Amino acid sequence: MHFPLIDPTAALIVIGGMLLATLLRCGPGEIGVALRGFRAALGRGYRADDGRAELAASVRAIREDGLLRARPADHVDPAFAEATEALVHDRSLDALLAALERHRARRLAEAGTAVRVFVQAAELAPVFGMAGTLVALSRLSASDLAAPTLNSGEAITGAIALAVVTTLYGILLANLILAPVARLVERAAAREETARQEVVDWLAAQVAEALPRRHPVHARHHALEQAFGAEAA
Repeated sequence: MHFPLIDPTAALIVIGGMLLATLLRCGPGEIGVALRGFRAALGRGYRADDGRAELAASVRAIREDGLLRARPADHVDPAFAEATEALVHDRSLDALLAALERHRARRLAEAGTAVRVFVQAAELAPVFGMAGTLVALSRLSASDLAAPTLNSGEAITGAIALAVVTTLYGILLANLILAPVARLVERAAAREETARQEVVDWLAAQVAEALPRRHPVHARHHALEQAFGAEAA
């Protein structure tokens, strides 16, 4: 018995059902995040060398002129653009790191969403493979099974073929496409965070020397103000 491996009906049941169910479960917003994550995973990705090169001019200006005279610089990367602006505005390394941490949390959340969408789709594909099997069997009538004829034999063969192919499509779609894509997005996000952390560590070390140092007398005065303020409260 020969079954054709290319079956538009089976593909419509499995792929169409999987896409519709994923859309209903995750919503268009999360699917958009997943597609952006997949597209980013296929790209070159974030490189630590590129990040340092992009920040080199700003770092040099901060080290030469100091933070008091430095001005926020425009960067292609929005995370470092906001972080350096916070650094210059607040004259504080904590402000820099806090801004970068906010962007890091957002990136990790989006990566988690993208992975979750593809995992959901991978779980749904075999389900619609089984659904295709049920659709194929539902085409058979009791008479086809009770008294097989030439026509009923062709109907049984067609139903079995559709049942087998839809199950195969569901398994292959889940395990050869969707699950690997989820891991691809996850690995790409992990590589990006590792590279970005290298740039963060380098940037913090470079600008630390340019931070204004509080005079000991001023530091004690500030501590006393905080202490008396706390007692008054």
